[in-house]
Amino acid sequence: MLYNGRPIDLTPEEEEIATMFAVMKDTDYATKPVFVKNFWEDWKKVLGPKHVIQKLELCDFTPIFDWHAAEKEKKKQMSAEEKKQLKEEKAKAEERYAWVLIDGVGNFRVEPPGLFRGRGEHPKMGKLKRRIFPEDIVLNIGKEAPVPECPLPGHKWKEVRHDNTVTWLAFWNDPINVKEFKYVFLHQSSSLKGKSDEEKYDKARKLTSKIDSIRESYTKDFKEKDVEARQIAVATYLIDRLALRAGNEKDDDEADTVGCCSLKVEHVSLSPPNSLEFDFLGKDSIRYQNSVVVNEEVYDAIHDFKKGKKEGVDLFDRLDTSKLNAHLKKYMQGLTAKVFRTYNASYTLETQLKETLGATLNEKTAEYSRANKEVAILCNHQRTVSKGHSAQMERLEAKIAELKTLREELATDLGKVKKGKPPVHSTAKRPPTAEQLEKKLAQTDARIAKMTLDLSVKEDLKTVALGTSKINYMDPRITVAWCKRHEIPIEKVFNKSLLAKFAWAMNVEPNFRFCEADGGADEDP
Repeated sequence: MLYNGRPIDLTPEEEEIATMFAVMKDTDYATKPVFVKNFWEDWKKVLGPKHVIQKLELCDFTPIFDWHAAEKEKKKQMSAEEKKQLKEEKAKAEERYAWVLIDGVGNFRVEPPGLFRGRGEHPKMGKLKRRIFPEDIVLNIGKEAPVPECPLPGHKWKEVRHDNTVTWLAFWNDPINVKEFKYVFLHQSSSLKGKSDEEKYDKARKLTSKIDSIRESYTKDFKEKDVEARQIAVATYLIDRLALRAGNEKDDDEADTVGCCSLKVEHVSLSPPNSLEFDFLGKDSIRYQNSVVVNEEVYDAIHDFKKGKKEGVDLFDRLDTSKLNAHLKKYMQGLTAKVFRTYNASYTLETQLKETLGATLNEKTAEYSRANKEVAILCNHQRTVSKGHSAQMERLEAKIAELKTLREELATDLGKVKKGKPPVHSTAKRPPTAEQLEKKLAQTDARIAKMTLDLSVKEDLKTVALGTSKINYMDPRITVAWCKRHEIPIEKVFNKSLLAKFAWAMNVEPNFRFCEADGGADEDP
């Protein structure tokens, strides 16, 4: 790299961190002041106070960026055989770490060092994620099992445990958020993981038969004189109706993200006669903005909770997640905010899919995607519009325009052929028959319809992330049963990974219903 216009030598560690920053040159992160500031603060610690590099603005990372781009291009130019050989060599090296006696292992790879990106406007973006060593990792294996060989000579595992009450196989502290842990679990297709998933969705499904009585109970408490009881009732209402997370306390150096219990007074505004305006950073620093018409008693309660409080003060100042969850368990064993979230996500999907009107396979799968979208909106699963979205849309629109021109030509030629005249747009030696032109016309119409639908769906879904709700919140049996009822190959809505994860759900009957009893989730709030 260059410093103040001159080449400069770096140690391997200094160069590694510089490379992490250089490869981000053309991304949005490189333009974010917080990202750049955090990178510079962490890199300075490695450079040391006496290093020649003293100002980031005098650094030119272009040589490193160009080297990285050239290396990427080399990989692109590799033959299929060379890529296959590399893949096989990697798989062979990892093979011994990929299996346990009862099931396969999930993702057992430790994330390499790099610059933390985070989601949304995370305050720690750009900070250095240090390298994880064996001394950071705790293993969990059977008492009689041999301890896995440490892959780095001269190093050893932090600890080896024999705990058969948990399903994790290894963990280490997250290098950025040190209070959090990274785990290695059994593979998602394992029987134990599948059983755990099935129990999770069965618990949410059980809520169907209890939801009416739960709502009746917390509604009675909206006018409670006891402030804590009233706050619990309103918080439960918001978690139920808006699928909010419960929320936990955060340290000063953590992202200022909140859930229901940790809402501040400035996060909720009152809009007469009975609307609430929510605006806060949710999980992963994703902004939650929503305007909701609520029960008048809830509106009045929020007004009272805000009264006399300054910005930065808790809206629910008598409440925390432990109190809330303890109260929820009085309604149903094991009931938590996440169970409400899973229930409402699954209920929404099933409700949206009740009236499937599409005639073709593409129309039906588009309806499924839009139902999935409603769940993603409910759960605030957002994403930024991809850089290539506009270009993709332009290509699709251009292709549709070409097909429409072709259709006009085919229609003109068909009209002439039917009148016994030669077609004007055909270059074939043998002029096409009317039957051939009709067939081509029908095929072109089908292609136009498919591409127009693809264009509409792609535009409709550009800001929502469908995957998270599909993986974690929507009961897969709803999807499998729907596919069976409408004769849709399950591969059209579940990728290979989800097919393995939800193998336990594949034998469900076509008449399966998540909401066996009327849960009343479609009542007005």
